[in-house]
Parts: sequence; C-alpha cells; structure tokens
Amino acid sequence: MSIQTCKPLIWEDIKMPHSELLVEAHDLHAWYGSSHVLQGIDFKIGRGETVGLLGRNGMGKSTLIRTLLGHIKQRDGHITVRGKDMSKAKPHEGARMGIAYVPERRGVFPNLSVRENLIMAARRGLDGRNDWPYERILETFPRLQERIGNMGNQLSGGEQQMLSIGRALMTHPDLIILDEATEGLAPLIVEEIWRVIATIRASGIATLIVDRNYHKVLANSDRALVLQKGQVVMSGTAKTIEQSDELTGYLGV
Repeated sequence: MSIQTCKPLIWEDIKMPHSELLVEAHDLHAWYGSSHVLQGIDFKIGRGETVGLLGRNGMGKSTLIRTLLGHIKQRDGHITVRGKDMSKAKPHEGARMGIAYVPERRGVFPNLSVRENLIMAARRGLDGRNDWPYERILETFPRLQERIGNMGNQLSGGEQQMLSIGRALMTHPDLIILDEATEGLAPLIVEEIWRVIATIRASGIATLIVDRNYHKVLANSDRALVLQKGQVVMSGTAKTIEQSDELTGYLGV
C-alpha cells in the first residue's frame, strides 16, 4: 500500500487548546481492497464545534466518517478522542467515548416500536448530562409522539430520520455525526431536520455534517473541509470556504 500526501489549496489552521479538542486525526489513510480511498487526511473537531464536510459523491466523505468511527478495517493513521488513542478502536468503543452516529441509511430497528427504538439507546452522557431525555425528544419531534407505537418499518423516510437523530441524542453525546441527514426527504421534512440541527448546535454538542446542500452546511457550521479524491483540498472557516472562487469547481455545481 503506497502512501501519498497532499496539502490543501486553502488552509486556515485553526488553533485551539489541546484540552478543547474532542477528536483529532492525523495522516489518515483508508483502503477498500486495493483501492486507496483516503490519502493522508488531517481532521480535528473541538468541543461544541460544528464542522461541515463537503465534496462530490465518491470523494471520501463517508469513508472518512467510517474511518474515524473504526468501521474501516484497512486503515492507517492516528486518531484520538478526548485525548485517548483510538487509532485501532472498534465502533462500540467510540460510542462509549461519547460519539453518536446517524448513518445515511438511518439504521432504525424495523421490528421495534418508536418508543423501543428510543429507550434502548438511552443513557446519560460521560459527565452525567441528561439534557436530551425521552420527553424532550418527543417535544422536538412531535411526529414521533404521534407514531410512538408504530414499528420502525411502518414509518416514512422522514420519520425514520427523526427517529435516528432522536435516538442518537438520547445517548447524550459530545459529538454527533450526521451523514446525509436530509437525503431523499420531502422539503418540509428537510426544513424540520435543519431546524433540529441548529438546535443541536446551540445546545453545545459538537457536530460533523455531511449534506449535499452545501449552502445549508456552511450556514450551520463553524468550519468546513472539502474533499477531492480522498484528500483535503480546502479547509477553513465556513465563511472563508463559502466565499472561495474554487468551491463550486470542487463540488461540481
């Protein structure tokens, strides 16, 4: 496996005290068989920070997420969570460190009711926080209250996405990762999801967002990274990225 390196075209190295770093990764590489997908990526996210992850399909966004979470077996590089080395950690170990994941395909348990899907995930945060109890989830997602006895496979796509986000919040995470949270949803549901994302951000939970609507991503992020062919080609504040003339070229829009 050959390792190549790349420097981003735009890089604003946002300095933050080590104590404020939640997740930090250096020189990440990942492979699917002989295909070298991630090629030397550096990544960091601080406590309470929101980072947008942009790029066309197939550029490595989901692979980066899955590498950070330990889902990719063929990986190399250094990852720390809350200062602990998690480079070789398994997915459940990351969850125990306060990372919640809302996958692109939602991951709702089809044979459990809405209530059961939520309750099975409930636990206090690492510091004992209980800011997102069952009652608050139902207040945030009134539609789930209406479907509380329905099985997971009886929900619409939008309802399943609400349930997936609500279940993640009930773990009281320090970081929530949203991979294409609005993909394929009706416009009214999409607006509801972005409203909830803004609420999550305001609550102080760090958030990593992947979504095709880059305007919305940047409007709801502190910083952003743009990937191309498994490398970071742009990185900086959301405002700097949005104002860059190169952005639309990398996104193919």
